Amino acid sequence: MDPCPDFDELARRLRACRICRNAPRYGRALPHEPHPIVQGSASARLCIASQAPGTRAHASGIPFDDRSGARLREWLGLDKAEFYDETKVAIVPMGACFPGQDAKGGDLSPRRECAETWRQPLFQALPRLELVLLIGQYAQAWHLGDDFRDGLTQTVRRWRALLARPQKPRILPLPHPSWRNNGWLKTNSWFEEELLPVLRSEIRSMFKRDHSEA
Repeated sequence: MDPCPDFDELARRLRACRICRNAPRYGRALPHEPHPIVQGSASARLCIASQAPGTRAHASGIPFDDRSGARLREWLGLDKAEFYDETKVAIVPMGACFPGQDAKGGDLSPRRECAETWRQPLFQALPRLELVLLIGQYAQAWHLGDDFRDGLTQTVRRWRALLARPQKPRILPLPHPSWRNNGWLKTNSWFEEELLPVLRSEIRSMFKRDHSEA
């Protein structure tokens, strides 16, 4: 069996990637200088499969460096130190670069070139993953394939069945923590009442086990 690729080396190469700027496969070239963002290490147990960096993350180089990140950390029950501990938490977006904005000021879709080029090797370089959080429709569609058949809401509603699947790593779908989803959160109160307590318990158990093995 081939050895797992080295995550640090892959991350270094990804951060130097300019495919969407210099050799785009889909549509126009990225209109600004790429600033790929990824986090992780071979020891990470939890992976946040996110969408793409926003404007603040693009400027700072820090994933989830905005209000969405604050809400996500609250959902997970993690403080900043735990969230940004690359030995425990990998952050692998569908698109590693900020994709730009549309005419209404919303972020464009993640660049498809990124997932095609980097996603499979990055996950191969994370052999200890126990749980992957599928944040938003793009990550859910990529990881679930044909099983992403009813859209985001119905997919997240199936969270118990998806989490219980006998696979490694396990998966759990989440909506994006953006403020734009405030209406969704109000309409779907079961998310915070039922899903989040289980998620926080899973993460605490995982990190406690990680600490006992250290």
